[in-house]
Amino acid sequence: MIRVLIVDDQALMRAGFRALLDAEDDIEIVGEAADGRAGVELARAHAPDVALVDVQMPVMTGIEATREIAADPALAATHVVILTNYGLDAYVFDALRAGAAGFLLKDTEPGELLQAIRIAARGDALLSPSVTRRLITEFVSRPPDRHTAPGFESLTRRESEVAALVARGLTNEEIAAHMVISPLTAKTHVSRAMVKLGARDRAQLVVFAYESGLVTPGPAG
Repeated sequence: MIRVLIVDDQALMRAGFRALLDAEDDIEIVGEAADGRAGVELARAHAPDVALVDVQMPVMTGIEATREIAADPALAATHVVILTNYGLDAYVFDALRAGAAGFLLKDTEPGELLQAIRIAARGDALLSPSVTRRLITEFVSRPPDRHTAPGFESLTRRESEVAALVARGLTNEEIAAHMVISPLTAKTHVSRAMVKLGARDRAQLVVFAYESGLVTPGPAG
């Protein structure tokens, strides 16, 4: 059973999400909140698998709530999915840096929302390769202050190469083909890089790679 928390200041949106999710046998809604602060409190009380969090809310924004959830060791298994009306904007980048697993547009088709929840619950980044490539384009057009994430110096050459390929938007299968290794080996390298960098998922690994200068804009090799 996938346990979901809904955090959105619009009652109509919460009702719509509840109606959709309640119909699924493998999804349980553990709570609803109308502001970020209440969302964080409910997350700490219920430790959901997935928190659907709106970007702009009163009392505490979705980004601030995401940062608090991601920083709480007790919520390490909670994956935040940001809900936005605006697509790839500055809010999304801030949310990814704060520790969000990914993002969804509020006009996403119901089937895509359900799939996204299941993907996030598995611990996978909610960023398909195509979305990652779009993210990269937008991310580098407004680069943040450059800094290196702790742990980059401990990456092996293989792990650095894999992290760079993830940041280019490649899947594990594509990484394996590019490096002439097995998909399982590629997955292992990705996992080790994430552990060393403290990245919650592939989305945050992409952010760390660009902020640290491991990769720069350009096509995937």
